[in-house]
Amino acid sequence: MRKLLLPALLALLASCSTSAPTQTLTPVNFSEVTIDDAFWGPRLQSHKDVTLKVCIDQIENQTGRIRNFENAAKGEGAHSGIFFDDSDVYKALEGMAYSLQNHPDPELEAKCDEWIDKFAAAQQPDGYINTYYTLTGLENRWDNMDKHEMYCAGHMIEAGVAYYNVTGKRKLLDICIRMADHLMTVFGPGKRHWVPGHEEIELALVKLYRTTGEKKYLDFAQWLLEQRGHGYGSYGAKSDRKWPTQYYQDDVPVREQTDISGHAVRSMYLFCGMADVAACTGDQGYIDALDRLWDDVVLRNMYITGGIGQSRHNEGFTEDYSLPNLTAYCETCASVGMVLWNWRMNQRTGDAKYADVLERSMYNGALAGISLAGDRFFYVNPLESLGNHHRQPWYGCACCPSQICRFLPSIGNYIYGTSKDGIWVNLYMGNRATMKVGRKTLTIKQETEYPWKGAVSLTVGTKTPVRTTVHLRIPGWCKAWSIAINGEKMPTPVEKGYAILERKWSDGDRITLDLEMPARLVAADPRTKEDEGCRAVQRGPLVYCLEEVDNPEAFDSLKLCEDAAFEETFEPDLLRGVVSLSTASGEKTLKFIPYYAWDNREAGRMKVWIPLE
Repeated sequence: MRKLLLPALLALLASCSTSAPTQTLTPVNFSEVTIDDAFWGPRLQSHKDVTLKVCIDQIENQTGRIRNFENAAKGEGAHSGIFFDDSDVYKALEGMAYSLQNHPDPELEAKCDEWIDKFAAAQQPDGYINTYYTLTGLENRWDNMDKHEMYCAGHMIEAGVAYYNVTGKRKLLDICIRMADHLMTVFGPGKRHWVPGHEEIELALVKLYRTTGEKKYLDFAQWLLEQRGHGYGSYGAKSDRKWPTQYYQDDVPVREQTDISGHAVRSMYLFCGMADVAACTGDQGYIDALDRLWDDVVLRNMYITGGIGQSRHNEGFTEDYSLPNLTAYCETCASVGMVLWNWRMNQRTGDAKYADVLERSMYNGALAGISLAGDRFFYVNPLESLGNHHRQPWYGCACCPSQICRFLPSIGNYIYGTSKDGIWVNLYMGNRATMKVGRKTLTIKQETEYPWKGAVSLTVGTKTPVRTTVHLRIPGWCKAWSIAINGEKMPTPVEKGYAILERKWSDGDRITLDLEMPARLVAADPRTKEDEGCRAVQRGPLVYCLEEVDNPEAFDSLKLCEDAAFEETFEPDLLRGVVSLSTASGEKTLKFIPYYAWDNREAGRMKVWIPLE
């Protein structure tokens, strides 16, 4: 596979970022990061060996998703499934592309090319591509803003950019360009108004801009964002809409938004699109709105797992501080959205608080969405179960399986950033990364047993000494830590949650970071009535839970001591290797496991928030 296009892409991305006065960091692309980690490595291997095969089988054999493209190419046959099912195919292909970067596989690449040929055959002469309307009547297209046409197009663009970056092949990218150009012949200044019922196209258009250098795609993304909140969301004469404009984030203009509302995943994609446009334009109105919205989400509407969206009714939000556990929705897609949005906020500001939330959502809310075997998925991630909530092989609405399929192999994107000021380390996992610092190229080799242990080693590789600054994130959950360089402990200033190490670095210089991670009790905000009188348990970035299989006696009556002390035990044969926690409670011993690993054994009850004695 060809990688010669990546330096040009990264240079364009960097120029976009640094042209805006508000953008602090430039991400180190996952293609420059090779993950070799005891925790994440097996998950990436399972993704390649199991998850991708599950998704391909479902798309090709168990559902009609690929057949829809085949029928659309012929112009005959029925459309099967839901009107937005095309998006699952695109998301799975994006995951396949990311996997190819880390695990080159000619057979998998051939499968991607086979699918792309089907997309090309299904595309209309004017560039439009959507199998639902091709098979049910093209005369009805662009008549219902809630039918996800632009949502599907956005996921296709993200897949097209990913596949182009990894392989250098343009066929899907060109399909995406034709579709984007088609959109702009129908909508835009002086043409039709449009409010996409489900956001996604906005951030995808910015990716297309960054890939092609064509500013018209950035301008169109911003135009779509500006359409919201002005009464343009009629949702078509044939709309079957049952939700208010607030559900679609269409009740007020985006610059005036103060509170998260409506559907959680749609909100996340909207905020990502706003953050991307702001990164490229420096639009202060977007920046101010995003700062207000982040406070509302994280301080008043986020679960301890980093999950968001309390209500099954609207797959989204209700009232501030109302966070029920048994009925928590916390869609897997929304947790992934929290990673994507907080990554963008961190890149803009260089503030570690965003990386803290990213890490919380990634290790808990998102990772729980897939089984340890990689073959079953959660759509909903409650914080309490009566024993009847289980992962499924697939869903009729399969956005979450395809979302986790594309997310897992992309995690290398979120580890590092660079700036004029140096290197920024956001996540701790074993890897080797290459990055530019000024005109020089550095490598970082990171070794750690995180999240089980807080010791991290980073070794610098450079042909000639280079003066720069290394910023190490000190997680918000860590209360005590130390840093040494080449074995010598260093007093280190901290700014915005990063320890700052400025010096001339030579080849082989070694930084060691020790983060203390004792298990601790966490109290909810006192305004969260559902958790009143309860505590949760967290160790490092991981939230823990009680499962009935480990605590079979009188599960509903289990309680925690307010001064609980925990015994920490690494159990290599439990749940593919975890640190379990145990603590005495009266005559009983309570055993906790990481939340991400629950429902991987026999069925039983589970809870995160435990009453105090």
